[in-house]
Amino acid sequence: MDIAIPPRPKTHLLPGLLLAGAVAALGFALAQIPALAALSLSPLVLAIVVGMLFGNLSGRHFPAAAHPGIGLCQRQILRLAIVFFGFRVTFQQIAGVGLAGLLADVVMLSSTFLLGLWLGRRVFGLDRDTAVLCAAGSSICGAAAVLATEPVLKAAPHKVTVAVGTVVLFGTLAMFGYPLAFQWLGLDAHWFGIYAGSTVHEVAQVVAVGGAVGQGIAETAVIVKLARVMLLAPFLLLLSAWTRGETEAGGVRAIRIPWFAVWFVAMAGVHSLGVVPERIVAGINLIDTVLLTLSMAALGLDSRVSRFKGVGAGPIYCALAMFAWLAVGGYGVNRLLGLIFG
Repeated sequence: MDIAIPPRPKTHLLPGLLLAGAVAALGFALAQIPALAALSLSPLVLAIVVGMLFGNLSGRHFPAAAHPGIGLCQRQILRLAIVFFGFRVTFQQIAGVGLAGLLADVVMLSSTFLLGLWLGRRVFGLDRDTAVLCAAGSSICGAAAVLATEPVLKAAPHKVTVAVGTVVLFGTLAMFGYPLAFQWLGLDAHWFGIYAGSTVHEVAQVVAVGGAVGQGIAETAVIVKLARVMLLAPFLLLLSAWTRGETEAGGVRAIRIPWFAVWFVAMAGVHSLGVVPERIVAGINLIDTVLLTLSMAALGLDSRVSRFKGVGAGPIYCALAMFAWLAVGGYGVNRLLGLIFG
């Protein structure tokens, strides 16, 4: 006679959720400190740092009961956050950048990703997941792209942390360097906005760059950046096809469709229709930031220094090369597009 096994109570998730929530809350609190706010350090980045500190300093005393809830944050909650991320962009914004802005985004995304992947694997000896995560973060939209790529790869948390670290480092350099370079690059306000939006890592960093130079530049830069964010969905679909694995039966290759990426586009479509009031969209974006920060906190908690052994300086060198291409190669690409489109 079969004996029914009662389902495991959901309370086993609470310790991990509470711990990740506490770390995320601390990340939000730290982001309000003026010195950190001036550096545009988001709660996401600060939460992963705090999580890493707690996870490593606690050592063997880390609460084992927290692992199920932390795993939920790393997977299901992360996917939900990426879906809600679609409410940050509209199709009208993408159309508004024009063909030149879209071409700049496509060229810089594809070239930077391919360069990072090739250098990471062939030159710096990185494993596939680390190379892909670092390249995705630099080429698309920083930490959010790294987080969105992780479920497709099923990468280890410490590799995600490494990739996020490279984005923070070189994105911060871009945030301070681009406004200084504006005076002698020879780009007008419109094309400097396209240049910044198509090459700077994070959305927040693009806002900081544009705001430091001029409001008109900031608007163009952010719109171009949001169009680049929208390219995340087709990128994930292509990445899923590229990393497809063997199925259990018959050895037939199956493509793992990242459905959260499809829903991301669907949410952007709903936002584009304008049927959702702006105050509700603002609330959704706040909830999304909380969910993303919760996921980053969980990744930090699960990232042990011991797992970084053997990674070496390769990710830093790879990210540096991509940063140089984004800054110098991106300038050349935008100058060329400027000559073509006027």
